[in-house]
Amino acid sequence: MIEESFEAKGKRKRLIEELRSKGINDERVLGAMGKVPRHLFMDDAFLRHAYQDKAFPIAAGQTISQPYTVAVQTVLLGVGKRDKVLEVGTGSGYQAAVLAEMGVKVYTIERQRELYRKAQIMLGDLGYRIHFFLGDGYEGQPQYGPYDGIIITAATAEVPDKLLKQLRIGGRLVVPRGERDSQVMTLYERRGEDDYEITTHGYFVFVPMLRGIANGNDRD
Repeated sequence: MIEESFEAKGKRKRLIEELRSKGINDERVLGAMGKVPRHLFMDDAFLRHAYQDKAFPIAAGQTISQPYTVAVQTVLLGVGKRDKVLEVGTGSGYQAAVLAEMGVKVYTIERQRELYRKAQIMLGDLGYRIHFFLGDGYEGQPQYGPYDGIIITAATAEVPDKLLKQLRIGGRLVVPRGERDSQVMTLYERRGEDDYEITTHGYFVFVPMLRGIANGNDRD
């Protein structure tokens, strides 16, 4: 495990109190976020700001989500220990770490090779056991499904049917739906073979979900 300073722990504690003041009241989620060292997932230029409730740029033109956004998606996902979750868009690996800290079995897909490799190293160094895939998030990972939850960390106008079908009946899929400038956080709860209850949970901003593997078999 990686050692960290008392200063970082103190800043993280203050961040958790800020999230609580903004209405996040799931103590399992807050507890996990209170243990994951967010500063380790960020570029050196932004380290001093790691525990501000803001999104920041990372490699490959992507971002590490605002902690409040991570909390909202994780709460909506509604999963617990030993549940199986597919994450579409590994990014920095921070969201995957939060889920793993909750005892979730995480399967995560990334289309950017640089991010895929960095996340593998970082999450491994932190002691998290996560299943990583370099691939197209639109395809999911059907061979490991069905999943108790699917979390999409990029914006899409329409949820791929292939992903919805990889959700178990009773499972939940969380996705920011919409165009580039603003999306609505949307929860799909699978009630039957072709029956989904859909609810919306506020406006957010995400990078777009793209097809293919970057610098590989791109289909953007």
